[in-house]
Amino acid sequence: MTRRLILLGWAAMAMGLAGSAHAAAPPVPLLPLPAQLRVDAGHFTVDAHTPVVLADDAASTRRTGAWLVDLVARTRGLRLPLKHGAATAHAIVLRIDPAAPVANREGYALDVTPEGMRISARDAAGLFYGAVTAWQLLTPDAQHGAVQVPALSIRDQPRFAWRGLMLDSVRHFQTVDEIERLLEQMAQHKLNTFHWHLTDDQGWRIEIKRYPELTRVGAWRTPPDAGHDGEPQRYGGFYTQDDIRRVVAYAAARHITIVPEIDMPGHAQAAVAAYPRLGVTGRQPGVSTDWGVNPWLYNVDDDTFTFIDNVLDEVMALFPSTYIHVGGDEAIKDQWQASPAVQAKMRALGITSEDALQGWFIDRVGQYLDKHGRKLIGWDEILEGDNLPADATVMSWRGTDGAIKAALLGHDVVLSPAPGLYFDHVQGGLADEYAGRLGVESLKDVYAFQAVPGVLSATQAKHVLGVQANLWTEHMPTFGHVEHAAFPRLDALSEVAWSPPGANHWPGFLARLPAQLGRYRAQHVNVADSAFAVDIATDRNLALATGKATVTLSNQTDFGTLHYTLDGSAPTPASPRYTAPFNVTLPIRVRAASFAADGSRLAAPRERVLDRAALLSLPGSTLPNCPGSDFRLRLQPMPDAKGTQPAYAVNVFDACQLLPAIWMDGVTAIHVDAVRLPRNFALAHEQKLVVSRQHATPFGELVVHADQCDGPVLASMPLPDPARSARNFTLTAALPAQQGEHALCLIYTAPIDGPLYAIGSVALEP
Repeated sequence: MTRRLILLGWAAMAMGLAGSAHAAAPPVPLLPLPAQLRVDAGHFTVDAHTPVVLADDAASTRRTGAWLVDLVARTRGLRLPLKHGAATAHAIVLRIDPAAPVANREGYALDVTPEGMRISARDAAGLFYGAVTAWQLLTPDAQHGAVQVPALSIRDQPRFAWRGLMLDSVRHFQTVDEIERLLEQMAQHKLNTFHWHLTDDQGWRIEIKRYPELTRVGAWRTPPDAGHDGEPQRYGGFYTQDDIRRVVAYAAARHITIVPEIDMPGHAQAAVAAYPRLGVTGRQPGVSTDWGVNPWLYNVDDDTFTFIDNVLDEVMALFPSTYIHVGGDEAIKDQWQASPAVQAKMRALGITSEDALQGWFIDRVGQYLDKHGRKLIGWDEILEGDNLPADATVMSWRGTDGAIKAALLGHDVVLSPAPGLYFDHVQGGLADEYAGRLGVESLKDVYAFQAVPGVLSATQAKHVLGVQANLWTEHMPTFGHVEHAAFPRLDALSEVAWSPPGANHWPGFLARLPAQLGRYRAQHVNVADSAFAVDIATDRNLALATGKATVTLSNQTDFGTLHYTLDGSAPTPASPRYTAPFNVTLPIRVRAASFAADGSRLAAPRERVLDRAALLSLPGSTLPNCPGSDFRLRLQPMPDAKGTQPAYAVNVFDACQLLPAIWMDGVTAIHVDAVRLPRNFALAHEQKLVVSRQHATPFGELVVHADQCDGPVLASMPLPDPARSARNFTLTAALPAQQGEHALCLIYTAPIDGPLYAIGSVALEP
């Protein structure tokens, strides 16, 4: 085989495109895919005697070398000696070199020959990213010990300057160690901007020495049903300034800039709870326990701006970032509209609308930041005042329209749109998915994200600084939830942010992902397996009518080999391989899992029992909303629950769900496992959309309609007194005899000023 054929074959395999002649060879296990990759003949063997040589005296090179040695030891069990001095043969050499063949400061060159590996860059950041790639080459599988690295040449640099991840530490609080765990994973994905959401209605998380009440009062809230069923009496926490210095230094060592967010003029309830004079009404609210949009705004007098300036002084002293994020989103203007003082201020300023007043507010803060050599960045609502500082940057979250408008006006933009890059959306639709917002934003959805809106010209597109995913934590009470929401979608984001758009190739990405899943396992990262989890499907009604079923197996990505068992045992690669739908006779237990080509498991086994009782029972989380409202959440029983299950599907606007048409012959009763949940949602002007229904008993009922939601009432089951009953309870009612297939509509009529109710499961009794 000629060298050119070897080169083309390896390049194809790097993207997962190799033909049958190369089917047995693994892809080059790099994520994100480098800008340029050429694979040559031969390989370089790395074992415990292979040194990492630091070929320059820069402190950053020493840090990068030590980081690489430590990470290889932890993930490969291979402790490489670290040496200083000139490049030697049979070594991994790191060097900052002004003549390195890359132009971008984050770019690097990496060459592997049978004699060694050489990494060079013009800047410390580029050398670090070269070391990330070297680590990935040294961990192509889950094995430990010596490894053969293919001879290759890489010339790499990022597509975008802003490759970001936002973490909300307000709704739920993470420890410093947990923040550092997330930063480490960002570094391994070549992400360079950590947007840290530190203040909001539900808490103030950053110590400001001049204003101690911000954390003494504002950092703590009393949860709904405090002290019951595991809900803490008091929830909160904050980062001391020493904590923040530690985190900033940890991030900087990994070439990550932290951009702090201090939200204004809305999302200010925790600050007003600490210092009521900052608010508009003069009243002192509690720190909010409600998710959503709360009404509390900062006022617009000079004393408030003195407070904001003083806070920003301490923030800027802690965070060296060019950008300071000021929020600017979801500031409903009711309090400003109702305040004589605010209205007088508007008249004095010649401002005719509250949106324009917000623009004036943001511009004043922007001028203060500009005087201190910093730049303002905010959510896309900051565009609405029409007087945004010229150098302000817009983070577009309400789709991409804000990015387009900002770029047309000459502002730099970061694409961070909902729902596509909102990682609080669930990754999959199976019943065991964690809590989060619905609908599903899958791994494939993130990988397909178009970072530059097509309507922008080439000149306008230059204003797109990059992309960012957001981890809003209303439904992520533990760090395990955060990791589950982030991974593996962060792999897709990293490739969108780093790799050239022409390299985007879904099958190639999937082919490189199993190696990364192995790296996660070595580091004990809680990765969601939603993309590869097997859905076990059958025609429920045909099975009920005939006692036989045709079983279909699939997963979200159509990737991996599916294996199954019918005897209750755990599937392995030696179990029957799924190639086509198969027939079974009831009762039977089907278990299935997906596996990579190397035999490693891509997802935990899923199970489905097929018998009459199971077929007549459905999890409430799988029942769709009734027509009219698409809003849907997966909620845990308590907002601050530490476990991951159960999670219930809830529509806070309309407590109505449909049980799809089911074979009703012989069904005589319905059993519903019900749950009562806190109604801790601030809906602002959308409160008027909440459907209120008449109820015949004091606390409402669960009403069952036949076929559709205005169909005949089949049953009405009174709800128990919330003050005298357990959170979970069972409702049972007889059903009139029906023949054939019928849908059921299940509606809670509980008063909307009381708790929410959800369905754990519905079982029909034969």
